[in-house]
Amino acid sequence: MVKKKKDLWFRAKYYGYGWFPITWQGWVVVITAAAAIFLIAVKGRGLDIAIGVPIIAFILICICRAKGEPARWRWGK
Repeated sequence: MVKKKKDLWFRAKYYGYGWFPITWQGWVVVITAAAAIFLIAVKGRGLDIAIGVPIIAFILICICRAKGEPARWRWGK
């Protein structure tokens, strides 16, 4: 199923693998994830960081896959 461009929050990167935000919703997700990782790093202990950061990264990747273009390795246009 091909997603409509207006429904996308993230676009696939032109070089490499991954996504970058293209709407305000995408930016909110990325900034929220970065803030959560920052708070865990500042307030957390070793185990909090070891468990919390991968969970946040997994959630971020799931959102990017659901609301973004299909990712694949790219070498430009």
